[in-house]
Amino acid sequence: MSESPAAVSLVTAPPTDTPSRPLSAQRVQPLRRPGRWIATAVVLVLAAQFVHGLVTNQFYQWDRFGYWFLRPTILDGLLITLEVTAWSAVLGLLGGIVFALARLSGSPVLRAVSWTYVWALRSVPLIVVLLFLYNFSALYQTLSIGVPFGPAFVRFDESRLATDMAIAVVGLSLHESAYAAEVVRGGILSVDQGQHEAAAALGLPKGYQFRRIVFPQALRSITPNYVNQLINLIKSSSLVFYVSLLDLFGTAQSMGSTYPGDVVPLLLVVTVWYLILTSVVSVIQFYVERYYARGATRTLPPTPLQRLRAGLTDVRDRIRREAAV
Repeated sequence: MSESPAAVSLVTAPPTDTPSRPLSAQRVQPLRRPGRWIATAVVLVLAAQFVHGLVTNQFYQWDRFGYWFLRPTILDGLLITLEVTAWSAVLGLLGGIVFALARLSGSPVLRAVSWTYVWALRSVPLIVVLLFLYNFSALYQTLSIGVPFGPAFVRFDESRLATDMAIAVVGLSLHESAYAAEVVRGGILSVDQGQHEAAAALGLPKGYQFRRIVFPQALRSITPNYVNQLINLIKSSSLVFYVSLLDLFGTAQSMGSTYPGDVVPLLLVVTVWYLILTSVVSVIQFYVERYYARGATRTLPPTPLQRLRAGLTDVRDRIRREAAV
């Protein structure tokens, strides 16, 4: 009796007439995101409505805006704003460095004085500081230089020294240095402790260590924070109007009192000029940050022009791929 061999069945795929596409011709379909497209459309519609209302609303009086924008009176106020901001920024940063180093000093007296100064100036509103300095001559009519608790060698009339510009610069500088001190102190503390130890191991003087090793590295952290303070300083300079200094905002206020019908165009002029000033500072901030990022990152962040070129190149390549398919 013989047994028949087991039957083996082979399952094969049915033949197809259409050959499979090569891998090079296959495309990966991007993930559909309808929510993103809906949100984008809503934002674009709202932005278009806002711009349309801004342009077509007769209440803004854009013709008067164009009349006032480059008037010599406005430009004179703008120059005063720039002058006050520049002096206050430099003096405030220098004062912040001094108070930051005093806060990090080993002397308890310097630490206490620095902490008290920062605490007091950050607690008092800027307008109070300016008004106090404006009436400072009522408390001290003369200032003198001489031996402490002894005779004075030189005396000054405080009313002659305290001009409107001097009061504005001193008030803004005192207020700014309190915030700059914390910004600088935070930047110094952000430097790795190993850098301090390596500099000390080389036997470098303390001043050289700070100028050439610690402070340049701290600037990477100080720059963005202090630029934010600088932008705030530009806007805070509008308060000098209350100490009789006609800056950009003060000039607009004065012209608004003379021409009551042009109050809104004048406020728009002030708004646009402040936007221009803060935008310029933001651009400078980007390049300063990019400069101090050397050595800390493998590749520097692209500039806006490089980003634009990369975006245009990406769009061109995408169009070519679509046309090829």
